[in-house]
Amino acid sequence: MAGLIPWRERREIDRLRGEIDRLFHDFFDMRPFRLPFQGGDWIPAVDVSETGKEIVVNAEIPGMSAKDIDISLNGRVLTIKGEKKQEQEEKEKNFHRLERRYGSFSRSFELPVDVDADKVKASYKNGVLNLTLPKAKEQEAKRIEIKTA
Repeated sequence: MAGLIPWRERREIDRLRGEIDRLFHDFFDMRPFRLPFQGGDWIPAVDVSETGKEIVVNAEIPGMSAKDIDISLNGRVLTIKGEKKQEQEEKEKNFHRLERRYGSFSRSFELPVDVDADKVKASYKNGVLNLTLPKAKEQEAKRIEIKTA
């Protein structure tokens, strides 16, 4: 029976194994509870950290220009949106692998503290968006006296 199975070159088996590995990776990487408003096929990686005076957000958004990224702050909710557009493909190219992801994305975060929206700074360099959000000055606790009858 083994004589009926044609010999395949090693690279074909490696390619098949790579495709199966990718299939399993994509299956387990799915986000089944992703909300529909979160957008496209990819979500940029984001780091959110805090210092004594500010919140710092770094997002990896390679291959985009700053004008294609929209940042908004509504109370404590920070939203980063954008769309990574696919380059025009040439008809005469035969692609062997397509791994770059395109499409729209939207990430929203609830910040741990109130921030001063007027002093937020944003920069975009080498595919990394850097946001510095200064913390709002905390209001002093006010004692409320209970009146009795």
